[in-house]
Amino acid sequence: QLPLVESGGGLVQPGGSLRLSCTASGSTLANYSIIWFRRAPGKEREGVSCVSGSDSYSSYADSVKGRFTISRNSAKNTVYLQMNNLKPEDTADYHCAAGRSPRTLLRCSLEDYWTMPSWGRGTLVTVSS
Repeated sequence: QLPLVESGGGLVQPGGSLRLSCTASGSTLANYSIIWFRRAPGKEREGVSCVSGSDSYSSYADSVKGRFTISRNSAKNTVYLQMNNLKPEDTADYHCAAGRSPRTLLRCSLEDYWTMPSWGRGTLVTVSS
C-alpha cells in the first residue's frame, strides 16, 4: 500500500477555487491510476475524477465536468485536482486512491476506488458563504 496524503482543502466561498494535492511520501506514483472521490455528510461516496497510470485517459463525474481538472506532476510525485467555480454541494471530505494494473495503466473508472488498495485519509473542502 502507498502512504497517500491529501492536502489543499479548506473553506472557500461559492464560485471560488481550490487545488487539492495527492502525494505518496517515500513512494512513487509513477504508473499508478489515481482516483479522487468524496464523501459529503449524509451521502454515499462519489467518484469525482480519475486519471490512468499512463496519463492517457481521464474521467469526470457529470457533477464536476467543466469545473474540475485532474493532472499529474511526475517530477513532484503529485496528482492534483483543480476545482473551480465551487458550489456548496461540493462540500465533502476528498480522498485520493491509487492502484496499478495493466488495465488501469490505460483507462480508469470512477467506481474503481473501491478496489484500490491505497486510500488517503482525506482533506475537507467546505464551500460556504
